[in-house]
Amino acid sequence: MANRLARSASPYLLQHQDNPVDWWPWCDEAFAEARRREVPVLLSVGYAACHWCHVMAHESFEDEATAALMNEHFVNIKVDREERPDVDAVYMQATQAMTGHGGWPMTVFCTPDGKPFFCGTYFPKTPRPGMPSFRQVLVAVAEAWRNRREEIERVGAEVVRRLSERGPLVEGSADQADRAGHGAPPGAEDLELAAHRLLREFDAARGGFGEAPKFPPSMTLEQLLRHWARTGSRVALDMVERTCRAMARGGIYDQLGGGFARYSVDADWVVPHFEKMLYDNALLLRVYTHWWRATGDGFARRIALETADWLLRDLRTPEGGFASALDADSEGVEGKYYVWTPAQLREVLGPEEGDWAAEVFGVTAEGTFEHGTSVLQLREDPDDWARYAAVRERLLKARAERVPPARDDKVVAAWNGLAIAALAEAGALFDRPDLVEAALGAADLLVSVHLEERCCEGGRPPHPPCRLWRTSLGGRRGENAGVLEDYGDVAEGFLALYAVTGEDSWLTLAGVLLDVVLAHFGDGAGGFYDTADFAERLVLRPQDPTDNATPSGQSAVAGALLTYAAYTGSARHREAAERALGVVTKLARAYPRFAGWGLAVAEALLDGPREVAVVGPAGDERTRRLHRVALLGTAPGAAVAVGDPAGEPEAALLRDRPLVDGRPAAYVCRHFTCQAPVTEPEQLAGQVGARQ
Repeated sequence: MANRLARSASPYLLQHQDNPVDWWPWCDEAFAEARRREVPVLLSVGYAACHWCHVMAHESFEDEATAALMNEHFVNIKVDREERPDVDAVYMQATQAMTGHGGWPMTVFCTPDGKPFFCGTYFPKTPRPGMPSFRQVLVAVAEAWRNRREEIERVGAEVVRRLSERGPLVEGSADQADRAGHGAPPGAEDLELAAHRLLREFDAARGGFGEAPKFPPSMTLEQLLRHWARTGSRVALDMVERTCRAMARGGIYDQLGGGFARYSVDADWVVPHFEKMLYDNALLLRVYTHWWRATGDGFARRIALETADWLLRDLRTPEGGFASALDADSEGVEGKYYVWTPAQLREVLGPEEGDWAAEVFGVTAEGTFEHGTSVLQLREDPDDWARYAAVRERLLKARAERVPPARDDKVVAAWNGLAIAALAEAGALFDRPDLVEAALGAADLLVSVHLEERCCEGGRPPHPPCRLWRTSLGGRRGENAGVLEDYGDVAEGFLALYAVTGEDSWLTLAGVLLDVVLAHFGDGAGGFYDTADFAERLVLRPQDPTDNATPSGQSAVAGALLTYAAYTGSARHREAAERALGVVTKLARAYPRFAGWGLAVAEALLDGPREVAVVGPAGDERTRRLHRVALLGTAPGAAVAVGDPAGEPEAALLRDRPLVDGRPAAYVCRHFTCQAPVTEPEQLAGQVGARQ
């Protein structure tokens, strides 16, 4: 019989609805039940595409004896970290502080009032060297609660006290942290220092930074592209090009279907952890698009478009949004959908073509993965692209007959905001209107489902608070409030749509979201909490300024505030962006890899950012050409607006910008002080750093 999770809208929680564990979702009633029974809470946090979450579920949560122990001694709460990043952040901070590392599944034992006293991640079914079994942990914690309850409650209170005193963390590794403070935003010297530190950590032989496992450093690559555009640093551009080529030629990139896996378990990008996340691919689509914009490299264009096509083919939902992820496993085996043997290639293609494909894709008899299978790579260009395209199409068709990985259909506001920005820009730069339409479809879904109606009614600042909801499934809004990254990333996506389409509504909606941030997320010292003051109160109010797999909420908001100020001339929004970037200065000096998006925003701030107003009739080909050149500009974080001066534009940047001798014109400005307007695309290209 299904448990309480059967009523959930989370695909991850639904994976556990048939467990014999008496699971509760995160709710007040669960903690009330723990107080009534006078037992601890067992909090288990994971997500639908997590391989080790599946392993622990199969080993322990589906086991009747283990479930009986859990049900007897604990109130068991299951949380989808993608639905509740605030809950995940609070207890991950405790887990890292108490164990020196973190990860998922995360296993936390709490007092009935939510204070953590024992933390871990994956626990195996049977003991391993240095790691107890999950049952041993359950028995030990239950015994300690019975016999030493007062001591445990003191531990929980002390953990919360110490974490509260530490404040926002600047993390360099699991065992290295420093307190972050607010100050002046990074200057030219700080950004140069960050670039030099990144060079020291750069893997010149294999691309990327540091050792295995290697994650796609998407935000650091964006930062380095902007640093190159501002300073002309060939070293910065070289780090981008080597890393982008190495990733896209390796096994972390799906050579048949497009799209990137979450990370590589090795330093050579050969063997991925096979789950594919929306946020990784949205961020990398933008990076490869911007790399092409900077250099015109055909390889960058190919990877960008293949990634965009994969997003539309494999992650777009019937409602127009984008699903969260594809699982790492199929048929209960990690990577089974993606790997090949030489014999399988010959079976699909025939002996001659199969052997050629094995050589092209690096498929060997020994294998590069498990059980003699290989992950496809493309270390060198094929000698015959037409032959390659035909082989690739046949293999992709054959792979489609396999059992595919499960898809987490949950639509997350923040990650859809990232996808909207990437698809809008790629569509405009590669002349792919279908990508822009896909971005508009996702944005429409966010407006109609994730935003409360009063958000779209005008009249700012909104009161009572205009709310953005974090998730939806099947067009039905979830119950979880949006966090800071949702507001920042969705505003970023709306601003990108405004730059591409010139439709005022996207600028207006971005302003509404940012006003909510300024009114309800501030920490009183220039930074922002990750949750609003009207959100559910947890044992800690989370606040993490570091960029990890996605931009931190603070970095995302800083970027959106800066761009919005460039369009509107709002000193309030610009000053808020500058204050929010204050914490990035310390990160830049110590751990720049944990501040990629914050440093990218700082590059834009130092450049102005440049404000580009293109004025002219909407149907005029000359207006279109100027607008396209403006979007092709590499000036860091440039704000591009296009509109007819005969109208009443929302953006102050477009006001009082007349045509020049009756011709469409472009005005390039900094802080609303403009150069002489130009009417020729070649003139504009020189002012915005666009390739001729």
